[in-house]
Amino acid sequence: MPGKMDLGKTNIVATRFERAFDADIRSRFFKGLDFAGPDGDPGWFGPGSAVWYVHSHLPTLILGLVGAAYIEGLDPSISWMAYDHSRIPERADGVPTGNIDPEGAAVRLGHSLSFFIGTAYGSTATAERLARTVRAMHHTIKGTRPDGLAYDADDPEWLRWNYATVVWGLATAHERYHRRPLDDIDRYYREFVRVGEALGGTDLPATKAEVAECLESYLPRLAVTPIKAFATGPNLRDSKAKPWEPGSAFMDWAARDMLPKWAQKLCLYQPPNPVALRARRAALWAVLNGLHDATGPIREFREAGARVAGGVSAPVAASTAPTAPDPVLTREEVEATA
Repeated sequence: MPGKMDLGKTNIVATRFERAFDADIRSRFFKGLDFAGPDGDPGWFGPGSAVWYVHSHLPTLILGLVGAAYIEGLDPSISWMAYDHSRIPERADGVPTGNIDPEGAAVRLGHSLSFFIGTAYGSTATAERLARTVRAMHHTIKGTRPDGLAYDADDPEWLRWNYATVVWGLATAHERYHRRPLDDIDRYYREFVRVGEALGGTDLPATKAEVAECLESYLPRLAVTPIKAFATGPNLRDSKAKPWEPGSAFMDWAARDMLPKWAQKLCLYQPPNPVALRARRAALWAVLNGLHDATGPIREFREAGARVAGGVSAPVAASTAPTAPDPVLTREEVEATA
């Protein structure tokens, strides 16, 4: 792991990327998040942590979130939660059409990036604020599937599944596509438990092997629902999303290519021949690392580094688990605070 903070780049690619990220993501989803202060605050992880290193590579972070969202949706309850409550499905007069709403997908990605960048590099207060907002949103997501089974985003079993899919996606993308992946990936798994506990998760897997075992243990309850089917594989051939955007055929392939073998069978993934597979992976590796090399870590990483450049004022908190019940808020009230 590098021992010093990388400085911001000044080339034309970095400048254009920074402007685009500021316009599309930062200005919309990073409001009120503090990365520059207070001096010495290590946040939830602090300098030298595996989380700081993994999340500093924005292209693989995004790919990891795409992979996590894919495997997450193999749980039918997750599919129906998204269908009933999220903006990702395109709707006509309030009724989902079977297509993905590009703006809704962009909003989901923007909120995800603000959360996983904010909890990694933000001040302790910023990380706690983000966790409270996500918990509050989860409290509003309850309903009934068409088969009569109830779903509840506060269900401990759902929280464990959701946590495992996220840490799996981020760690797997890092291992496969980062130019210099961590030698000890279990450091990342152990540290990331803080995020899951902050969202109310308990009995969370804390190593790569434990996460793999956790994911496979859910197989009896998983399925490719009609909702999942319309958003993957051949059904995305006419997608209008750009190749690097969620919802494109290429990003769908990249996500399914990362899946465990049992999950690939479940979603009928047909890998290309070995030569084509190596070429695709090599091309994606080159693009992801080329973009990162050109742009460097984002501003929030650099601000966090400056915040602790003189040392940390306290050790990271022993636990991030909530210590008191959250107030009951409506979805509108939660969105007003996001």
